[in-house]
Amino acid sequence: MSDNGKIFSRQSLIKLILPLLAEQLLAVSVGLVDTLMVSQAGDAAISGVALVDNINRLIIQVLAAIATGGAVICSQYIGKKDRTNAKKASAQLHMVMVLFALIVVALSLIFTGNIIRAVFGSVEEAVSRSATIYFTVTSLSYPFLAVYNAGAAVYRSEGNSSISMRISIIMNIINIVGNAVFVFGFNMSVLGVALATDISRVVAAVVMFMFVMSKKHELAFDNIKEFRPDTSMIGKILKIGIPSGIENGMFQIGKLLVVSMVATFGTASIAANAVGYTIIDFANIPGTSMGLALITLVGQCIGAGKKDQARYYTKLSLKIAYVGDWSSKAVLFIFAGFFASCFNLSPEAYVIAVRILRCFCIASIPVWPLSFTLPNALRAAGDVNFTMLVSIISMWVFRVGSSYLLGVFLNMGVLGVWFGMFVDWFARSVCFVTRYVSGKWIRKKALV
Repeated sequence: MSDNGKIFSRQSLIKLILPLLAEQLLAVSVGLVDTLMVSQAGDAAISGVALVDNINRLIIQVLAAIATGGAVICSQYIGKKDRTNAKKASAQLHMVMVLFALIVVALSLIFTGNIIRAVFGSVEEAVSRSATIYFTVTSLSYPFLAVYNAGAAVYRSEGNSSISMRISIIMNIINIVGNAVFVFGFNMSVLGVALATDISRVVAAVVMFMFVMSKKHELAFDNIKEFRPDTSMIGKILKIGIPSGIENGMFQIGKLLVVSMVATFGTASIAANAVGYTIIDFANIPGTSMGLALITLVGQCIGAGKKDQARYYTKLSLKIAYVGDWSSKAVLFIFAGFFASCFNLSPEAYVIAVRILRCFCIASIPVWPLSFTLPNALRAAGDVNFTMLVSIISMWVFRVGSSYLLGVFLNMGVLGVWFGMFVDWFARSVCFVTRYVSGKWIRKKALV
């Protein structure tokens, strides 16, 4: 189909998608570098960081959900050519996200030990010590991560993802240098990795806020009054953000329960599971990136009242996601052993890691984009309650239930837990494809 009559030209699509791919690559590289660096201290250090990363992912996913709410509202206002309200939505998004992050920091610092014990139960003392240090230090970075995510969401809603990509480059450089200095220079192990992460997020937040405040930015804030709470605008953002937050939160809580099962299988299984999750993040970059692109593409189409184009860009995004997904999974399957060998794993943990990586590649090829890319089209159209219900039910019934059945009851260990995750993907994909084909998602009324 030609560009004639389309909201997005071929050039604007490239401008949106390529930086998103690069940004996601850089984002998951932070976790990879942290895991590689801390792996020098052995399985206990990897396990402690990995356990806390599951808690951090919960917070990050809830922040991302609120940011998604702001991005959808901004995208629809931009599609409607209402820059005044788009600017107001941006200010309210920043205010809500920072306030939420500050509350979470306070709770995290007060209840650090309680949270770790409640989530992971009894783990080895060395693992628990590493987890406590990492959680305490990294929780201080949540407000800065909120500022970065809010700004990135606003820029993406305009179709400009290059700003967040550039800042991600800065963040990664600082994180790598910080890790090298703290871990190898000062031998600070887990604490060093946490400090490097914090510093990189602080700098990213400062730089992002400078961009957002710049007069060159079309949605730049004019004065401090724009941060005054506007209940109507906050309500629109949270209409998307709350269901998405509940969905992401329940998803991560379910994952935490699954990780708590893995914690009972021993340190080798915890380490292999952590390395597996770190590596698959790279293989999922194409699908994740196209999911972020769909928020902008479908959101602006809905705001402009062009629902036929929303369908067109959804199909196009899925095609791109599948091409990238299949390519990355093929590479991972072939080189799974090499990638796992980059980490300082014990022989037992290495064998487990390679096995789960190859099983992941086989299971994810047919359904991963349908499970995690496609639902963003539904969210951008305002169909958030459906995606929330599907994700929650599928998580608890299929992922948690199947993981317990296969991993614990049938004694398949960590591999059984991963098979439970695969069952969850297939269930989600069936529900989301059915919803898309029915057309009910596109008949939702625009939110602005």
